[in-house]
Amino acid sequence: MTHVSERSSAGSNGAEGGDRQLWTAGAGRGVRKRSATYADAGVSIHAGDRAVELLKSKVKKTSRPEVIGDLGGFSGLFRLNTAKYKSPILASSTDGVGTKLVIAQQLDIHDTIGIDLVAMVVDDLVACGAEPLFLLDYIACGEVVPDKVAEIGAGIADGCRYAGCALLGGETAEHPGVLRPDEYDVSATGVGVVEESEILGKERVELGDAVIAMRSSGLHSNGYSLVRHVLLGAGRMRLDTVVDDFGTQRTLGEELLTPTKIYAKDCLGLIEETEVRAFSHVTGGGIPGNLNRVLPGTMDAVVDRSTWRPQPIFDLIQAKGRIEDSEMEATFNMGVGMFAIVSADDADRAMAYLTGRGVEAWQVGEVLEGTGEVQMMGSYTRG
Repeated sequence: MTHVSERSSAGSNGAEGGDRQLWTAGAGRGVRKRSATYADAGVSIHAGDRAVELLKSKVKKTSRPEVIGDLGGFSGLFRLNTAKYKSPILASSTDGVGTKLVIAQQLDIHDTIGIDLVAMVVDDLVACGAEPLFLLDYIACGEVVPDKVAEIGAGIADGCRYAGCALLGGETAEHPGVLRPDEYDVSATGVGVVEESEILGKERVELGDAVIAMRSSGLHSNGYSLVRHVLLGAGRMRLDTVVDDFGTQRTLGEELLTPTKIYAKDCLGLIEETEVRAFSHVTGGGIPGNLNRVLPGTMDAVVDRSTWRPQPIFDLIQAKGRIEDSEMEATFNMGVGMFAIVSADDADRAMAYLTGRGVEAWQVGEVLEGTGEVQMMGSYTRG
């Protein structure tokens, strides 16, 4: 707090020409025995420092050779190797996790939500062919509980390792009076780089290209407001309910907190192995609302639903909420987290490569003449 001083043209006794006196905040009032502190307002700087200390070892494991310095500076430093590119283009993405956080907070499980956060950011970056370089996170909470913040941060660090990007820095903010002590929200911004001549997108898509699907790990991080309304609200289900269809005594809460699949390294490797035209990261808007973003206005993508079976969680949501097929497909990924559009000649090679990396992949359709729409055909495999 800045010290303030004030000069008066009159003395303390009101006589002109009196002595000049310093103004003080407590003038005219009784002396307070104890001054207010930031902690009195609900903010603990020490707790924040402790959380950072708990995270340092995890963050260090995400480092890349281009990272300069260590945590604790006012900014993160990253040396971009421009000699590696003819014309490097930086790509950026910002995202959060949405109301999936509510499930984590209700279950008091916080070590996976950071993986979801990284996935939302880096898989958007790789969609244009960019290699994710680094990520900056932001955690806002009602009260900084060092162990809890460290759990969230550990998940973010794990996600960065899976994606091959550095966790370059971030911010943890305590917002008492805005968030309840047990509430928090997270967001992150990532930066990647791609050679200008190798940017993927609709401009590269050609007639006859194959559309390859990569299986999701479940709901990922979209549609949770509807999920909570249908299952926990109107459906009156409990998070500790064991659902037989999930298998191995798996509870509803465990299923809902399944971390989002991170495809970044898989996609970058696929670019090296095959002729990739475009990637489509399936998030809010579902399959039709995301795959159409990489289609030229003169072409359609045909997607055959009969080529896969969505995970049981989608059946449960639809049955409990009596949700129309169109609403399900406009909200959820329905079992596909990422699409790759590749040359038809490379379709088999693409699926073999992804399968070798442990990614379940299959051809769902192809690119035909059209108007930039996604044609959903057939019915999902059931049973």
